[in-house]
Amino acid sequence: MTVDVHAHFLGPDLPPPRDPDAPRLLVDDADGGRILRGDALFRRVTSSLWDVPTRVAEMDRAGVTRQVVSPVPVTMEHAVGDAPYARAQNDAIAAACAASSGRLLGLGCLPLHDARAAVAELDRIRGAGLLGVEIGTRVGDLDLDDPALVPIWDACAATGSAVLVHPVDEGRGVVRRAGPPYDLGLGMLADTALAASALVFGGVLERLPGLRIALAHGCGAFPWAYPRLRVAAERSGTPGDPRRWDALTRLLYADTLVFDDEHLRLLVHRFGAGRLLLGSDAPFFPDQMARTIASVEEAGRTGALPPGVGPEQLGRNAAEFLGLDDRP
Repeated sequence: MTVDVHAHFLGPDLPPPRDPDAPRLLVDDADGGRILRGDALFRRVTSSLWDVPTRVAEMDRAGVTRQVVSPVPVTMEHAVGDAPYARAQNDAIAAACAASSGRLLGLGCLPLHDARAAVAELDRIRGAGLLGVEIGTRVGDLDLDDPALVPIWDACAATGSAVLVHPVDEGRGVVRRAGPPYDLGLGMLADTALAASALVFGGVLERLPGLRIALAHGCGAFPWAYPRLRVAAERSGTPGDPRRWDALTRLLYADTLVFDDEHLRLLVHRFGAGRLLLGSDAPFFPDQMARTIASVEEAGRTGALPPGVGPEQLGRNAAEFLGLDDRP
C-alpha cells in the first residue's frame, strides 16, 4: 500500500463566501480552472484539484494506493476567521472522499480564531469521517505554542486527530529577502522550522506526547537547524530536559517532499524511519506523485534510506499517523 499524505483539494461548488476576497475556484473547462482572490488570479490549476475521477486516474498512473487530501493552504488560512467557509470546505472534502471508493482520505480545516467554534467543527468533521486537520505553521500572529491554542491541541489529542502542519502565505515575510525564489525556497522552510521549534521547545509535545503531528516539506529547515536550536535552548535556560528534546523531536512526522534523495538520510537520522511519510503536494507539482515514489525507491538503492524502508513501509507509517493502523 502506497499512501500520499500531502495533497490538496478544492471543491468547485462551494457556496459564495461572505468575504468577496475569499479564495474561490473558477472552473474554466474540463481540464483546468483558476483560484481567484476577489477578481485577482491567485493560481491556475488542473481539474485534478476538484475532479475525483481525474485525481484517482492520476494516482493509478503514479502507483499511489491512497491519498490524503487537505484544503489548499490559502483556503485553510482564510478559514481561520470564517467558520462557514471552513465548514463548506470540510463538507466538500468529505464528499470527495465518499465518492472515491476509499481511495481518498480527508483532513479538514478549522476556524481557529474562535477556540470553541474550532473544537465544535473538529468534532463534527471527525463524525463525518475526516481523520484530522491541516493547520498553518502559525495562526495569524500566534505561534503554535501560544496559550490561546491550548484548547485546539487538547481537542486534537482527545479525538485522536492527525494534524498536518503546512506553511502559510507561501513563505512570505519570514526571511529578509522576498520574492522568488526566496519565499518558496527559504521562507517556507524557515516558517516550518519555527513551527516545529514551537512544538518541541514550546511545551506542546511535552504536555501532549500522544499528538500525531506531521510537518510538510520534510519539516522544513528544522532537521538541519535542530542541533543549534538544542544548544541555544540549553544556553538560554529554556525549561526542559535537553535529552527529552531529542525524544520529543522524534515524535514528529515529516513528509518526503524534499527534492533531494540524500536529504532523506537526515530525516531518518533526526526522526527515525518510522516517522517518514510520502508527500507530493498534488496537484501543484506536475508528476510529483510518481517522482516522490521514485525518490524513495532510489534512496533505498543508494543507502540514503535503510534497507526495507520503501513506499510500503511509509504506507504503514501513514496508517499509524492517521490512526488507521488498528483498522482493517
